[in-house]
Amino acid sequence: MPAGRWRCLDGGRASGTPGGQDSERASRTREPCGGALSCRAMRDGSPPPVPASRRSTPRQRVLVAVTAAIAGVLAAGSIGATLACGGHPASPAATGPRPVGTPPPGRVVAIGDLHADLDAALATLQLAGVADATGRWTGGTTVLVQTGDLTDRGPDSKEVIELLMSLRQQAADAGGRVVPLLGNHELMNMMGDWRYVTPQDIADFGSVDARRAAFSVDGSLGRWLIELDVAALVDDTVFVHGGIGERFAALGVAGINAQVDRALHGQAPPDILGEDGPLWNRALVMAPEPLACAELGRSLAALGARRMVVGHTPQPDGRILSRCNGQLLDIDTGISPYYGRHLAALEIVDGDARAIYPEGTADLPDP
Repeated sequence: MPAGRWRCLDGGRASGTPGGQDSERASRTREPCGGALSCRAMRDGSPPPVPASRRSTPRQRVLVAVTAAIAGVLAAGSIGATLACGGHPASPAATGPRPVGTPPPGRVVAIGDLHADLDAALATLQLAGVADATGRWTGGTTVLVQTGDLTDRGPDSKEVIELLMSLRQQAADAGGRVVPLLGNHELMNMMGDWRYVTPQDIADFGSVDARRAAFSVDGSLGRWLIELDVAALVDDTVFVHGGIGERFAALGVAGINAQVDRALHGQAPPDILGEDGPLWNRALVMAPEPLACAELGRSLAALGARRMVVGHTPQPDGRILSRCNGQLLDIDTGISPYYGRHLAALEIVDGDARAIYPEGTADLPDP
């Protein structure tokens, strides 16, 4: 990519960009990210990234330093322009998978990107039979995995995050489990990249300052988000927001989570949260299937899993995508109204996967 271009790795539907894919914008100069992420030539009028000078707590300053380090790596060229207008940190090592484990009935439900729409989130949870219209847990011993991107594009970031917080506790009390995973949009919000925040969402917090405080790493939302895992292994299925390529699969699930945590605290270089990292990777969904399936097979072997479930890449037909004979399932069906309000959930019982839609269920290939 020439020095005068950058890629905004957000799946943003910029003018002339295929829906749901990353956008590139041209500029005479690349705006340095410095201590706060920035991207001037963007499609909407969302608030600009929060200036680094307004961040004050020690843990917040760590994130600012990490972001500045990212900019340095980008200038050097490894992940280059790909992160210059995105937002992420990066990588060390660790051990093997950390299974979430499944309660006796063995029912696992997964839902994809919710993008700050409470009504659609509640409707999807009801569709999956794990919560009612008031947000009360009804899933019993079910394991519910949410694959990230609770924020942006809609008006209800706070309510959707607080819903997942509540459900996690309610499920634990009932013998079930809720596993919320970190998405790229949560990270962007914590790092002050507000390109896809809506005016309604800001109004819901009362002010820009109140929203900024809530998403800070010491804030009511940020301190919860920063502790989320990026990947989870439930039985023999690995869940992640974007995708796990062969490079990072070698670390194992626990290693991936450890690297991200260390990066967020300024203790690792900024590559695991780059374009080919688990929060942003679209290759397994979008690359030609023979190539994608070959890499997927190697990744799954390294992860000790037989199937990978991802979000992040919205499917225009509103259906769960199966690739590689069921080894990869993309559950980002576009649940939020921004993408058409295509409600869907994935259910796995005793290794058998099926899609749940408002009109009924559909069997999915099992690897």
